Amino acid sequence: MNLPNKLTLFRIVLVPIVALVWLFPYSETGTEIGSFTVGNVSIPYLNVIVAALFAIASFTDYLDGNIARKNNLVTTFGKFADPIADKLLVNMMLLILSYKHLIPLVCCILMILRDIVVDGCRMLAAQKGVVVSAGMLGKLKTFLQMITIVLILMNNFPFEMWYIPMDEVLIWFTTFISVAGGYSYFMQVKDFIFESM
Repeated sequence: MNLPNKLTLFRIVLVPIVALVWLFPYSETGTEIGSFTVGNVSIPYLNVIVAALFAIASFTDYLDGNIARKNNLVTTFGKFADPIADKLLVNMMLLILSYKHLIPLVCCILMILRDIVVDGCRMLAAQKGVVVSAGMLGKLKTFLQMITIVLILMNNFPFEMWYIPMDEVLIWFTTFISVAGGYSYFMQVKDFIFESM
């Protein structure tokens, strides 16, 4: 197994680890996890740990693709596992953020539904022998999701110091870009979808 594929598997392994670290019932076991304050912003240490793990996993997404393309190490397994790893990581975080009431439920639902629609479009296109490229909106969506999730975990630091609700702005903007990217995918394959009804 080459290095890019190992990085992809590492990202997949990190998904349940991140979930367990964040959702573990610390208070029930008598474990206290404190927080620190910067200016007027209080940031729990647990959020910092989760943000760091998520950032590491997100960086492997950039790293494995870069190494694979640069060294001609693109494999069928990599093409299959890489997007799955990305969706597992990001959608797991969106679900937990929504569960903890840190993002609006509608944003979580729209972004996950978008992924389902896009995957359906890709499968249909593949059956027709057509390759649907990721496009700029898809790449921007992934980047924005990762930045937004870290910002929310860090309690909107440093923008909260100036009372700028950047986390709220970004989650809605990311949702818009996500839906717009999904619509773009749909438009590329709509002729195949409606060719026989």
